[in-house]
Amino acid sequence: MKLNYYPETDSLYIDLSEIPSVESREISEGVVLDYDADGKLVGIDIDNASHKVEMEKLILSKLPAKVETVRV
Repeated sequence: MKLNYYPETDSLYIDLSEIPSVESREISEGVVLDYDADGKLVGIDIDNASHKVEMEKLILSKLPAKVETVRV
């Protein structure tokens, strides 16, 4: 899973899988869910993210995975 924030467009994309999406559905204004060929959720796209999501803090709790931080 990856969280990518794009400040130039104020959008947040949450990659839930490395499988490519084949279908997208807007579930509310500026929030789009991406699905793979089997109908599984693979990503979430949030426009105007700074107005919709609290991005000042990220808490990861009990994830059974390696956590990596990338700063650019």
